[in-house]
Amino acid sequence: MKTNGNLWRTLSTCGGLVASATALVTLLAMPDAPARERLCAPGHSAARVSDVAVHDPNTLTPEDAAELDRQLQAAAVPQKSPDPQNPVTIPVVFHVISAENGTGDLSTETITEQIAVINKAFGGQYGGVDTGLRFVLDRVSRTVNDRWFSDFATFEDSAKTELRQGGAGTLNIYSVNLGTGLLGRATFPQDYKKNPKADGVTIDYRTVPGGGRENFDLGHTTTHETGHWFGLFHTFQNGCDEPGDYVEDTPFEREQATGCPEGRDTCPDKAGTDPIHNYMNYSNDPCLNQFTPGQAERMTLAWTAFRT
Repeated sequence: MKTNGNLWRTLSTCGGLVASATALVTLLAMPDAPARERLCAPGHSAARVSDVAVHDPNTLTPEDAAELDRQLQAAAVPQKSPDPQNPVTIPVVFHVISAENGTGDLSTETITEQIAVINKAFGGQYGGVDTGLRFVLDRVSRTVNDRWFSDFATFEDSAKTELRQGGAGTLNIYSVNLGTGLLGRATFPQDYKKNPKADGVTIDYRTVPGGGRENFDLGHTTTHETGHWFGLFHTFQNGCDEPGDYVEDTPFEREQATGCPEGRDTCPDKAGTDPIHNYMNYSNDPCLNQFTPGQAERMTLAWTAFRT
């Protein structure tokens, strides 16, 4: 599929878990400038894509990723490796935005289950390493607003200005209807200082545990987006080219995974097969089960540099 170059860069830079090629066609029909305004918060953001039909090899350009890494290295301070025995605890404010007819009004039980999922994921309970990062639900806000719920990208600035709570170290999660395509997106920690109100994670309300989004309702959209919130790139950042995703122990990967393609090796000249089980890939939720030690160290580095 040939795409509009400017909007494709917009989608790549903003990120977004796009669930189907139909959704991409809808996005491509949008005029360039309004599309950029509605899809992108200021600064960088990133997410997932769930269908190989939507070819999005880099959610960030190599230049954008390099700049974010430069900022991280400049701000980094010497530190110990993540310590699961003394974990960092992150307060979470969960913003439930729903329609007037009740659609999207997540129960407190569901929200609690979502927090449990990311705690298990970051704690290595599904597999992979314990990152030494933990989450505690601080509060839940509930807003009934049809426009915010169904067209969050248009009203994101006003919604976040009204709703966002806490500082750089508070994870704000916004649950809305992102339509048939996007499943979630997040901001990077490097961008907090210049636009604190934009900071946070946005998910489609159907991606929570039991939410009904086919292949994506175990809660790992939030896991993935929270990884971005801590500064991680996709595993397929830069494809087979150096420096990849800037993490030493994640194998190179030419493009995003879809489904759960065991044994796939898109960079045969590089060590290891594709990291299809990594939370920072686009595999289906049941396929995802790990962060690596290198990713844990990078998240801790970004946390210390930008969120403490």
